[in-house]
Amino acid sequence: MKEIVNGFLSFQQNVFPERKDLFKSLASNQTPKALFISCSDSRLVPELVTQQEPGQLFVIRNAGNIVPPFGPEPGGVSATIEYAVVALGVSEIIICGHSNCGAMNAIASCACLDHMPAVDHWLHYANAAKAVVEERNYDSAEVKLTEMVKENVIAQLNNIKTHPSVSVALRKGKLRLHGWVYDIESGEIKALAPGGQDFVSLSENPDTCYE
Repeated sequence: MKEIVNGFLSFQQNVFPERKDLFKSLASNQTPKALFISCSDSRLVPELVTQQEPGQLFVIRNAGNIVPPFGPEPGGVSATIEYAVVALGVSEIIICGHSNCGAMNAIASCACLDHMPAVDHWLHYANAAKAVVEERNYDSAEVKLTEMVKENVIAQLNNIKTHPSVSVALRKGKLRLHGWVYDIESGEIKALAPGGQDFVSLSENPDTCYE
């Protein structure tokens, strides 16, 4: 806790004064152009990886970068997506998984989660990805985990399209969807190509868009 407080003090004393005009402009409104949905994993910081300033990304973070399908009792993820699309008018949505994801590893390895019932319930929203992965054979647990991470990004993109606000914006051509997988060790991002079959290097294909 001391390190966190010291970090804040450093921000207040050194960073904030140098960026005072930026924060003043953000005090009364925000106009982010993208919604970034990522895992809560402490090793993935969306603003750092994309080098975006405060106010440029609207962010959802949760275990496994999961988007529940739209239902009769929308939760916090659904409400945040709706607000981002309808109220803020974001034009891009990025769902970003990452290497060595603990949530995806629990699914891929069929780990017992009886001692974490809330986590167990939450990860059921990745069942479509799990079903696809379980139909294949893998040379190692590491390869299986990598494929689980990719398939989960695809599954969550399918889930987000069930949200009425997203569906309407897509039909009107006001919104684009992106699926990314971030590799922590190399810093590389693989992006889901149109058609949803392959992931390609984002640095080599910067205009890649899933839909």
